[in-house]
Amino acid sequence: MSSLFPAHTTETAPSASRRTMEGTERKLGFLPGAVARLAESPELLDGFLRASASFEATTLDPVAREVVIMTMAVRNDCHVCVAMHTGTLRRLGADEDLVAALQAGAPLGDVRLEAIRTFTLEVLATAGGVSDDAVRAFLARDYTLRNALEVVLGIGAYTMSTLANRLTGAPVDHQLVS
Repeated sequence: MSSLFPAHTTETAPSASRRTMEGTERKLGFLPGAVARLAESPELLDGFLRASASFEATTLDPVAREVVIMTMAVRNDCHVCVAMHTGTLRRLGADEDLVAALQAGAPLGDVRLEAIRTFTLEVLATAGGVSDDAVRAFLARDYTLRNALEVVLGIGAYTMSTLANRLTGAPVDHQLVS
């Protein structure tokens, strides 16, 4: 983790990042520290926010999407994403046992959610070279081939986020956790 990345304001950020930063601040009521640091690269900032929005629009239900995100966050040791998406899971009414298992990178008690966690890890472990048997196991838990590709979208979006947050030393914003 580098301490060299500045926490930009809309005045100090590259001009191509300012509109995105202003929109984020309007939407949330504050400028998250991760956004302030990612603003150093307007392309990464916009790319992550677009990929994240695309992932949010998938046919996966909100808790299943959060399982993918938390699996990525724990795997990549991104304290920002773990804290933030723990808060999201709680706002969604997720069971505390589910939250604790995701934080620990442990198997989930819910077999359907465990299937998406396992599938996410298999996609990562094989760089997408998942066996037909693993895909069939995923499909057997009422997921679809579309969902399998949506997991890849989530992995892509949160690879950008988790690695960039770690690289830039992004802080945890208490407003996003609670």
